[in-house]
Amino acid sequence: MENRTSNLLDEALGLDQQTEPWPLSGKVVLIEDCVETSGSFVLHHLIKRILAPNSTSIVIFLAFSHPFSHYDRILRKLGCNLAAQRDNNRFFFFDMLKFYYSDRNEGKTAEDGFIKLFGEIQKLIRGLPEKYKKNATIMIDDVSLMEVAAGGSSDIVLDFLHYCHTLTSDVGCSLVALNHEDIYSSMERPAFLLQMEYLSHVLVNAEPLATGLAADVHGQLTVMNRGKCNERWKLKKISNFQFMIKENGVQYFYPGSRT
Repeated sequence: MENRTSNLLDEALGLDQQTEPWPLSGKVVLIEDCVETSGSFVLHHLIKRILAPNSTSIVIFLAFSHPFSHYDRILRKLGCNLAAQRDNNRFFFFDMLKFYYSDRNEGKTAEDGFIKLFGEIQKLIRGLPEKYKKNATIMIDDVSLMEVAAGGSSDIVLDFLHYCHTLTSDVGCSLVALNHEDIYSSMERPAFLLQMEYLSHVLVNAEPLATGLAADVHGQLTVMNRGKCNERWKLKKISNFQFMIKENGVQYFYPGSRT
């Protein structure tokens, strides 16, 4: 990875300042991408930052897309051992395929499964020492597959996300979710996606270059930081830059700065 002081993603997310608690505490971060340009690397970057040495932060990861081995392999290349972090109770991994199908085999509904899941998350967070609760991050990969796990019910997904959002205000933890935006390009966007976009304090959009493919540029990121003013959302900061994904990290740069 490049030096933290020159990391445009950290600066855009407000992570360039070393503060306690975690700078994203109490916030909702929504990452949206498309088939042509995956935004998964933003999730991986946040995991590495959260689980940095000497940090008191934890990650509660809901994996609808891949097994644990997938994330462990990628994070090892970034210098973060997820298996060790899991053993140290800093990385809590929920394999949602196993979770969902085990409930179905027990004769339970999808709604029962999500209620049980939230209960486990809530119990985990409330069991943390008080000073650590604001440093907990719930991550979802990815929101677009939650509806599949919920048996096609967007209402179940909406309720679950609402419950997770209450934890950001009740205990100060953060909620980070990845969504494949173009899955719903040919249909009306479900209510839970509209709600996530409305609730998000930080919206990260990964998309291909407008000029098409380039060998040394893999896409562009737009990061919007928002805050509330008199009960209305107000845009505080917007950042736009390009990126190139490498074997052991990601390089970020402003458009036109590469020669």
